[in-house]
Amino acid sequence: MRRAGLDYHEFASIQEYDDLDSFIAKVQPTRLIACSTKGTRNHTEIEYGTDDALLFGPESRGLPAELLASLPKDQIVRIPMLAESRSLNLSNAVAIFLYEAWRQHGFQPMAARNGVL
Repeated sequence: MRRAGLDYHEFASIQEYDDLDSFIAKVQPTRLIACSTKGTRNHTEIEYGTDDALLFGPESRGLPAELLASLPKDQIVRIPMLAESRSLNLSNAVAIFLYEAWRQHGFQPMAARNGVL
C-alpha cells in the first residue's frame, strides 16, 4: 500500500480484518460483489449500490472457490477481455471496477461508512 499510495496516504485510512466475517460484522455491506475472471456478468452490467463491498483476490489465484460458490451468480462479475489475453494486474482491475461504480453514481464524492470507503 505504501508504494501504491504514493503521496495520498494522508487521505487514506487503512483497516485490516482477520477474515471476511469480521469485515462483514464491522462494515455491514448491503451486498458483496466478487470481482473474478470466473464471473459471467461484465462489470458494467450490474448496478452498484453505495453500500456494496467489492471483493478482490490475489493476482496469482483470485478469490477462493468456496467464497465464489457462496455468492449468487449475479454477484460474481468480470472485466471483459479477449480470450487470448492475460488478465490485468490487481491495481488496474480495482481501478476499472471502482471507476465504473463511481461513474454510475455521477462521480459524486465518496463518504465513509463505518470508517470504510
